[in-house]
Amino acid sequence: MRFDIVTVLPGLLESPFAHSILLRAQKKGIAEIHVHNLRDYSSAKHKNVDDYPYGGGSGMVMMIEPFATCIEKLKSEREYDEVIFMSPDGVTFNQQLANQLSIQKNIIILCGHYKGIDQRIRDLYVTREISIGDYVLSGGELPAAVLVDAIVRLIPGVLSDETSALSDSFQGELLDAPVYTRPADWNGHKVPDILLSGNTPEIEKWRFEQALERTRKRRPDLLE
Repeated sequence: MRFDIVTVLPGLLESPFAHSILLRAQKKGIAEIHVHNLRDYSSAKHKNVDDYPYGGGSGMVMMIEPFATCIEKLKSEREYDEVIFMSPDGVTFNQQLANQLSIQKNIIILCGHYKGIDQRIRDLYVTREISIGDYVLSGGELPAAVLVDAIVRLIPGVLSDETSALSDSFQGELLDAPVYTRPADWNGHKVPDILLSGNTPEIEKWRFEQALERTRKRRPDLLE
């Protein structure tokens, strides 16, 4: 699976993709992550990518030309399943959407800055607008990293235990059950006996009941 991320701050994305699961996925050849500096596609003398908004108002708007030039170049090299714009007014990202996107082949992700991007980019090129929450960040780079991380870990072969992602919170519309490891008794705080019993059907029943109860207490909206 290939991701092409278009940003005015490529350095901001170096660390998230250079460690842990995302790094292993790239080394295995399962995922390709390419970061493109938007300024490289600007025809302006000083490589600026923003200008004042028509109609007045505060802030600056990212220009149409650099984005369009970059997207057209990428599309001339391969077909893309999605062109995603990370935006606070997009659809809220969740596990079900991550599952849908994990079966795609090529995705472009656009990172906005300043007051936003020229609406014509959204009208002409963007296929999905995605938000990671009801708040505003300085730019789309961190949301893009979140998006890629959530998607890549679902691709077969990325996790050493491929069943692990299937039991994550939200996969079954429930939060995950509590988890424990050694020691079984730490300063009098003990692991529930059922988890030490070896009775797999009863353990799974306990985990489901715990997940249901945790969801009821913390995220009742998921049960609705």
